[in-house]
Amino acid sequence: MTTTQKWPVRGWALLHLMLVASLSQGEEPVCQERGDPEKPQLSKDGDVVLGGIFSFHSSWKNRQDTYANKPLPLECTSLNFREFQFAQAMLFAIKEINNSTVLLPGISLGYKMYDTCGSIARSVRVALALANGNEVVSAPYETSCTRPAQVQVIMGETSSSPCMAVATVIGPFHIPQISHFATCACLSDKTKYPSFLRTIPSDYYQSRALAQLVKHFGWTWVGAVRTNDDYGNNGMAIFTEAAQQLGICLEYSVSFFRTDPPNKIQKIIDIIKSSSSKVIIAFLSHMDMDVLMHVLSQHNLTGYQWVGSESWIFDSQTAEMDKQHILDGAIGLSIPKAHVSGMREFILDVKPLNFSGNKMFTEFWETLFDCKFNQSGFAAQNQRECTGQEDLTGLQHSFTDMSLMPIFNNVYKGVYAVAHALHSILDCNETCNNRVQLDPFTILQHIKKLNFTTKEGDEVYFNENGDPPAKYEIINWQPTENGVVDFVTVGLYDASLPADKQLSLKNKSLVWTQNSKQVPVSVCSEKCPPGTRKVLQKGKPVCCYDCIRCAEGEISNTTDSITCLRCQPEFWSNDRRDACVKKEAEFLSYEEIMGALLTAASLFGTCMTAVVAFIFFRYRKTPIVRANNSELSFLLLFSLILCFLCSLTFIGRPSEWSCMLRHTAFGITFVLCISCVLGKTMVVLMAFKASLPGSNVMKWFGPTQQRLSVLAFTLIQVVICILWLTISPPSPFKNFKEIKDKIILECALGSTVGFWAVLGYIGLLASFCFILAFLARKLPDNFNEAKFITFSMLIFCAVWITFIPAYVSSPGKFSVAVEIFAILASSFGLLICIFIPKCYIILLRPEKNTKKYIMGKGAPKTF
Repeated sequence: MTTTQKWPVRGWALLHLMLVASLSQGEEPVCQERGDPEKPQLSKDGDVVLGGIFSFHSSWKNRQDTYANKPLPLECTSLNFREFQFAQAMLFAIKEINNSTVLLPGISLGYKMYDTCGSIARSVRVALALANGNEVVSAPYETSCTRPAQVQVIMGETSSSPCMAVATVIGPFHIPQISHFATCACLSDKTKYPSFLRTIPSDYYQSRALAQLVKHFGWTWVGAVRTNDDYGNNGMAIFTEAAQQLGICLEYSVSFFRTDPPNKIQKIIDIIKSSSSKVIIAFLSHMDMDVLMHVLSQHNLTGYQWVGSESWIFDSQTAEMDKQHILDGAIGLSIPKAHVSGMREFILDVKPLNFSGNKMFTEFWETLFDCKFNQSGFAAQNQRECTGQEDLTGLQHSFTDMSLMPIFNNVYKGVYAVAHALHSILDCNETCNNRVQLDPFTILQHIKKLNFTTKEGDEVYFNENGDPPAKYEIINWQPTENGVVDFVTVGLYDASLPADKQLSLKNKSLVWTQNSKQVPVSVCSEKCPPGTRKVLQKGKPVCCYDCIRCAEGEISNTTDSITCLRCQPEFWSNDRRDACVKKEAEFLSYEEIMGALLTAASLFGTCMTAVVAFIFFRYRKTPIVRANNSELSFLLLFSLILCFLCSLTFIGRPSEWSCMLRHTAFGITFVLCISCVLGKTMVVLMAFKASLPGSNVMKWFGPTQQRLSVLAFTLIQVVICILWLTISPPSPFKNFKEIKDKIILECALGSTVGFWAVLGYIGLLASFCFILAFLARKLPDNFNEAKFITFSMLIFCAVWITFIPAYVSSPGKFSVAVEIFAILASSFGLLICIFIPKCYIILLRPEKNTKKYIMGKGAPKTF
């Protein structure tokens, strides 16, 4: 038979065996609890029973299980008096509600409280015990094993990790769980923990509040220590994210748990010692803080500013243990102070006789008073006997310390939230409707929707995540003269306000580490002053940077600027690079030395030309003046005066009219000047040809023709200038590129074709004049004017050929100076070469100023 054929036979055999076994059991129970039943440490019957999960012991004895026998129950150690206080707060609230005639009249609340010993596994176990009950359940096979939960609501746990485990288990059954001190933001996730609520704000807000607090004091380089559990890891993750958004860097972030080996805690001490940051963010539970502080005290590690979470920052037990003043000046967030009338007296009224036979309360009382109950009637040896009537009011012990009243108030509000939800469900007025079938899901929905005010005026409600409104007090540890730490409220944080108003500090003097009044400094790099920008250091966080001075033309006017802003084109950075100042406008002005010298040279040339004109006019009838065409000479002198004066239009602040005038005046006057020189040259040539036999050329170049030729040449330049001014005239222009820190005011040429056409036409006439004069230089006259014209044109052309590269390469106002120099040099060249030799003869050698001497012939001279 094959394998596939054997399976049907085996299946029928197995089914038959199960049927026989079930029939043989008859009425034996089929629903039965497995394992040892869990018994509550405190319990009381009532119409509605509330569950309580507390860590009355904080640890347990380790043992090695052999797995050969059934593991024994946990043996709890280290009484946790804080958890006793929480349980007492719950009992107080239940008692107050049961005695009320307004809230739940006729309905009594009972309770079942379990000790988890700080074990997450035990927390889950007792949560299941609260849901299922501990009775030995036997049910016939035809009866369903399912039944309602034994408790309607579970109060607790205190820590986040146990709460997460419990909420995961009871969440699918919709049993409400209300915690008074579990702050992990992860518990706000309703997809994972649908039935979890709390009366303490989420760390989502606390972590951000701590980041804002650190930023407020300018600490951008900090270290972080956290508890290695859900509370510490999630809280620090949110803090790190918020800190990065605010520009805060973590030099290190380390975690530990109080049960870690000493060498791991020693590594944390070494990291703190080697760090450069002076501020430490401690996201620790109070138990882990106590362990760390003990090691810090051994190393005398003082001088660090501690910033704490609400778990330890207002814990008086932690402050009492700080004998080395490690935490003096610590600052952090705490739950707002609260007062519940009657609660302190209730907590201190605890008596072991009220819980007769309760082993845990017996242990509690013996530890509290360091005594021993003698069950046999004989006193214990070497230890005084407990009476059970000892007075708590005068006892100096952590149990009598009411500094944790804000957390007691959270427990109180949680119980009252359940009572108000029941009041609404049972439709309570004078009495409550006992016929209503309660179920956890209905209670959960009513708790989520309620909004009430306690007798102390505290408003209680939950948001969509099951969290209360987030409000914190900012606490500062200020040591007093007697060595006791005073928790001083120095500010408030309210997450419901706008972001810029959430954190507010009061005008109170703060005390910092080592009793200093000065705010500690903790930065990786000092602030970059205005005028610099931050440049990140390679391989380091963004808080570590170098300060680089802004480049020219750029500024930064804020501290710690990451960029430098470029100034507007008309502005330039000052020496400190923290402000833009208006650029100095640069142009060739009359006030500066160069402008004054050029003005003086222009006026000197004008005067000199006027003097020459006066001499020529005074001696206009002499042969030398008449022989050189006095009419063209006077016109040339007039044009030279205009040339000297037109250079003045280049000096001063450019304007729209001055820009058009300077180039057109220069072009027209120089053409007029060259036209006159050209006319004189042509007269010399024509005169020589007219002296030849049979020549009749002078009739074609008489005075009228000379005037017309000068007018024609000049009109061509006038037409060029008109076209230039019409198409694209010169205009004022601010040059920002030539010199970075100055504005060069100059005249833009407009049409460059027009400018070079004007210069080209002048150059064309000058070249033509130079050629004619050069050809006439050896004519056999004693006073041949062509020689002087040749020299003058040679100078003129040399000046303007040199002008072109000098003009193009000169920056700013120097290009204007070069142009003025070219105008003056060429004008002086014409004046000196053409007219000074004649003035010399007129004034100093009058014997040569005769017709005979001028017309004298001689051998041709080389040139």
